[in-house]
Amino acid sequence: MTKAAMKPLGGLALATLLAACAQQQQAAAPAARVYAVDLQGQAKNCTVPANVALSADRPAEATMSLDNDGGWCGIFVAQPGPKPFDYGTVRSRPANGRVLIRKVGDRTRVDYFPNAAFGGTDNFTVQLMPGGQELKVAVTVAYTPPPAPPAPPAHTPPARTPARRR
Repeated sequence: MTKAAMKPLGGLALATLLAACAQQQQAAAPAARVYAVDLQGQAKNCTVPANVALSADRPAEATMSLDNDGGWCGIFVAQPGPKPFDYGTVRSRPANGRVLIRKVGDRTRVDYFPNAAFGGTDNFTVQLMPGGQELKVAVTVAYTPPPAPPAPPAHTPPARTPARRR
């Protein structure tokens, strides 16, 4: 570091530097934080839309596809800002799974958990509050049953040898 760089900054220069830093931080607003703990238990293959446009006029529709490996799959939604919804209710339940609505950072996540060993199609509808926006979700679940264990080898009794007489 040079001696000139080590000189203390004057009041005006310091204020200018701080203002520039503040503008830079405001311009680069961070995206919603999702921590590793928020993703624990997620299905290895989960495909959902990146953005779902919610409307008060009509229900939004989204598709979800996942592998049934014991994990969940979730769709993120948010109010303008973004900020999470206060709560959500399940308007129509899925026939082959369950739904959980939770806040994750500044968004709301709608999670679907398929029943064990289920593969096929399912659907559900949630209503998010405030605002009453509805989200209809069509789900496709892929399930591959685990391979059957190998059959035990057939047991053949040992050959009998005749008893000897003495």
